[in-house]
Amino acid sequence: MERVMPESDHPPASAEGFALFAYGFRPFFLVAGAYATLAMLVWIPVSLGDVALALPVPAPVWHGHEMVFGYALAVVTGFFLTAVPNWTSRPAVRGPLLVALTAAWLAGRLAYGAAGILPPLLVAVLDLAHIPFLIAVVSPALFGAASRRNFVFIPILAVLFAGNLLGHLAALGVGWADAGQGIRLAVRTLVLLIVIVGGRIVPSFTSSTLRREGGDPGLVLRPGLERASMALMVLWIVAELVAEDSPAAGALALGAALVLALRLAGWQTRRTLGSPILWVLHLGYAWTIIGLALAGLAGLGAGVPPASALHALTVGAIGTMTLAVMSRAALGHTGREIVAPPAIVAAYVLVSLAAIGRIALPVAWPGPGAYALAGALWALAFALFTWVYFPVLTRRRIDGRPG
Repeated sequence: MERVMPESDHPPASAEGFALFAYGFRPFFLVAGAYATLAMLVWIPVSLGDVALALPVPAPVWHGHEMVFGYALAVVTGFFLTAVPNWTSRPAVRGPLLVALTAAWLAGRLAYGAAGILPPLLVAVLDLAHIPFLIAVVSPALFGAASRRNFVFIPILAVLFAGNLLGHLAALGVGWADAGQGIRLAVRTLVLLIVIVGGRIVPSFTSSTLRREGGDPGLVLRPGLERASMALMVLWIVAELVAEDSPAAGALALGAALVLALRLAGWQTRRTLGSPILWVLHLGYAWTIIGLALAGLAGLGAGVPPASALHALTVGAIGTMTLAVMSRAALGHTGREIVAPPAIVAAYVLVSLAAIGRIALPVAWPGPGAYALAGALWALAFALFTWVYFPVLTRRRIDGRPG
């Protein structure tokens, strides 16, 4: 997402000024980190049975909805508001329009949290408004640019909207709608987004880093595997919609995992181990492979619980890759050296430990305690991110450039 900028003719300005709404990644990465922490701290006592949510939906539905349409959607928004200007050379969204987008996201969180006292239609309108708003903001730049490969992100956002809509239709009494299915559709769509974006940025950043270190990066890029991975991912999503956790869906998931593993094998992962802010991108992509493999085994009846596959994809893949992108982009787009501080390296590890704990601990330690421990590890990881990156995201660039 970051790009090399020309040297400025002006001396660096003070980094002390308030700049939260100077670029799209700033408010959305900040609220993402804070909300990932807060929502999980609420969920832990709920999962232990110590607190009951006064909501018209089951507690697991609230948890899944807020992790996807609260946390993950905030990261996706910050990513697109930052990447689209780089892809298209169009002006970045900032100032009042960025404030309005942030307010729309926040209104959705408040409305969904107050669903027990607000009319379901009002909750739906407020919670659903953010994605159409985002599409309206980024579409002119994408469709006005020459690169057609970025058009795919508009239907991806539309499918995320459809997943959220399913939950609200269920709350409005539409019999065929299923909130859980809508959340799972959104999760799979986010995994597709990781496959697409990760397939671009992981080899790109790896190649540029290894080239700066001297010598041939040695990456092996296979366009045929890229096309195969896209096709298999889309077919898997469709198969899960038609017949969830079926053998056909399982076979497609395993096929996608194999193709992604072959792609990753050519990206020189071993040579990134000295750079945490680089290897974490590889780790996030690896979690995607693990999650798809588990989903495949679950669909084929190999004894893997579907919940294990789901959390490998959510906590492992989505959690790791979003944290990796936020921590890297925030440094690059504020003029800082792209090196992960020790606390952020710890956060990378904590998210993977949370994923391992959520998948494996319930087998050895049945009961809510395992879920609570995994949740605590997740909350600690994103609390560290929020604490370390608060000054980065709220203060001016250190090099004096705009944004």
